[in-house]
Amino acid sequence: MITGAHAILYSTDAAADREALGAVLGGPRSVDAGGGWLILALPPAEVAVHPTDGPPQHELYLMCDDVEATVAELADRGVAVEGGVSDEGWGLLTTIRLPSGATLGLYQPRHEVAAG
Repeated sequence: MITGAHAILYSTDAAADREALGAVLGGPRSVDAGGGWLILALPPAEVAVHPTDGPPQHELYLMCDDVEATVAELADRGVAVEGGVSDEGWGLLTTIRLPSGATLGLYQPRHEVAAG
């Protein structure tokens, strides 16, 4: 029986990105896997498989109920949110920039959500 999923983000500045991701997620529960290697708890999740003509790739998007309120809350925590919010039809989308330069999508879905 599958009991969860473990996502891995590769980073050129893992310590800074771990700290920033903790701020993004609002200080969720975490565990130290040893030597300060934090593993952060995620909210309920879902996975989708999209077709591509290019090489396989993976992306991570965080979801929220109100993207404008979440962007304001993240800004109060010092999290870099870039580019404003765009209407993609399927949802309202923005981008979180981590200290390493990596990005995470943040969106308010307009479609039915499988998680939670």
